[in-house]
Amino acid sequence: MSLPSSPFRSAPVSPLGTLTPAVGLSRPTGADRALRQGTALVTGASSGIGAAVARRLAGEGGWRLVLNGRDTTRLAHVAAQTSATVFPTNLTRPGAERQLAEFALGQDGRVDLLVACAGIGCAGDFRAMPLTAIDEVIGVDLVATVRLVRHLLPPMVEAGSGRVVIIGSIAGAVGVRGEAVYSAAKAALATFADALRYELQGTGVGVSHVVPGVVSTPFFERRGVPYRRSRPRPVPPERVADAVWGAISHGRDEVYVPGWLRLPARVHGAAPALYRRLAARFG
Repeated sequence: MSLPSSPFRSAPVSPLGTLTPAVGLSRPTGADRALRQGTALVTGASSGIGAAVARRLAGEGGWRLVLNGRDTTRLAHVAAQTSATVFPTNLTRPGAERQLAEFALGQDGRVDLLVACAGIGCAGDFRAMPLTAIDEVIGVDLVATVRLVRHLLPPMVEAGSGRVVIIGSIAGAVGVRGEAVYSAAKAALATFADALRYELQGTGVGVSHVVPGVVSTPFFERRGVPYRRSRPRPVPPERVADAVWGAISHGRDEVYVPGWLRLPARVHGAAPALYRRLAARFG
């Protein structure tokens, strides 16, 4: 079965060494607050959340921005707005994340901030989901991000400061009907962020997990199924970018956007049977 003939559609992704050793807003540590403004790499920066984050960082000043995306034209437009350097590439291509890391590290010898926004969605009945679509969602949303972090983290640890910001999804916290693989990939990212944060304690490098709900971006159009729910209502990508900046500037571990989404996540964690009954009734 080929992807074009399927009801599933994937939104395009906006294209070294060894390591030394929650819900809502968490307290920052002194080391986290010491993050210097240097080189920041933003993936998925050609549109949506990634583009909004790039503009937010540019507005703060002091950052040398490196932007990654697959859509060359749109990426160039965002770069013109933010005085950024671009490295367009499809992160599912073999070795792409290593090449991107080497390019970004070549700007200043290290990357002080990574904001991993690249992601795609795929909606529909899992029983009919093509294997190619499964591979693409997991490859972009999970594998490429983990590999990119692996390349960029050792220089951060060696320097004693830095921050990794991973854009998750409420789908990874509670699971969403019709988005089984996307939910699984985002849940894996959440656990990756938690485990990595524990491992990096005392190194001066922080890990933030930003968990948006529905965001007003082309994401839903490109996945092939529009957003039809009445709640949660979509928020603008700029609101997520503000949350990202809050996580960076205050050293926050986890932020939900909007904040009330912490409630269903808590119910899901504390009373999963109750949550499942509510989800089955209200969708």
